[in-house]
Amino acid sequence: MIKENSLITIFGLGHMGLPTAALLAQSGLKVLGVDINKKTVEMVNSGQSPIMEPGLDELVRKTVQEGYLSATNDMVEAVKSAEIIMIIVPTPVDGNKKSDLSAVISASKSISEGLNEGTMVIVESTVPPGTCDNIVIPLLETSGLKAGTDFKIAYTPERALPHNTIYEMTHNARVIGGIDPPSAKRAASLYQRITKGEIIMVQNLVTAEMVKLMENTYRDTNIALANELALVCDSMGVDAIEAIQAANHHPRVNIHTPGPGVGGHCLSIDPYFIVETAREKGVETNLIKTSRQVNEAMPQEVAKIIQQALKETGKTIKGSKIGILGVAYKGNVADARETPAEPLIKILKDKCAEVYVNDPYVSPEIINNWGVQIVDLENALNCDCVVLLTDHDFYKDIKPSMIKNRLLVCTRPVLEKEKFKKAGVIFKGVGRS
Repeated sequence: MIKENSLITIFGLGHMGLPTAALLAQSGLKVLGVDINKKTVEMVNSGQSPIMEPGLDELVRKTVQEGYLSATNDMVEAVKSAEIIMIIVPTPVDGNKKSDLSAVISASKSISEGLNEGTMVIVESTVPPGTCDNIVIPLLETSGLKAGTDFKIAYTPERALPHNTIYEMTHNARVIGGIDPPSAKRAASLYQRITKGEIIMVQNLVTAEMVKLMENTYRDTNIALANELALVCDSMGVDAIEAIQAANHHPRVNIHTPGPGVGGHCLSIDPYFIVETAREKGVETNLIKTSRQVNEAMPQEVAKIIQQALKETGKTIKGSKIGILGVAYKGNVADARETPAEPLIKILKDKCAEVYVNDPYVSPEIINNWGVQIVDLENALNCDCVVLLTDHDFYKDIKPSMIKNRLLVCTRPVLEKEKFKKAGVIFKGVGRS
């Protein structure tokens, strides 16, 4: 159903948009990426990926050199010759935890100015349920064309894990909902070019929108449970990781891994889209809201652990040097969006601690915005208290002898607790069994 000479225009060349563009280009389609960031456009057109993701730089270079992938800042012009248009732009929440759909709205308005009859529009951005029906379609129809009759529209949520994006995009199942069956089928024929995963067709746009939010809300809620259980275990002297692993041997139990909070552009944001929509419908979402509160409070809980640990060594947070290991929201990635490290650093600085940060992945430009000192691993380990926040593989080789002041707060189960304790290190938090 997709012609080999079709032009695919993709709005958004971020963490999901650029890999999608490169994979579609690799499949032999002409792909034009649209982004408001001029540097991003320049880098892509020169064959470079502005995003650190295994395999992506090579894929971008190859598809640009072969003439299948290019980029532009001209939104309206990019639409005019496109047969398929994809919206893969950011959808954050504002200070009131309401969805900020400004990028989706801007893209939809630009598309309406150049939309042609027969064009297919696919939305991938994570949005509150009903966004396609109530916002995107009305904006597209200002073109004078009718959705379902004059142009096709479908929604499919992206499902990919940073640092494994290419593999997951080419192997994960893909959920697709359309305004009508022909829209869904046409969208399916596009994704079948790039994924070996199952194509799951749902009955409409809003169902597909809801699926993505359900997935991430389940994970966020499960992590909140794990975090509360870990805090209870810590208060009782129970090894939380050992207990969770044992509990997970039950065939119907799957408790996630506790940590210092939840970050990234999905888990920390998507539940609020459900809360927002439910509120408009008069439905209470107490469990979802409470889970968010638990996970957002974890940096404060980590600060309490640090404070108590320092107290045991006769020190206070004020004036102490705190070495933070990792500020990315998860291991082995450069992504610090919504990272729990940022609020923790603010708490520590407000308590007059001297904060030192080491992260082999995250850009110094991001870290410098937090008013901390960036140091190498040796200097981070030389602080009064060392706090492991991110499970980078880089930190798994840390030995007890490297913790100079013998105080470690570990928020990820990557180091062997008993090994450090036997070596005389005060080990607080969770450890690997």
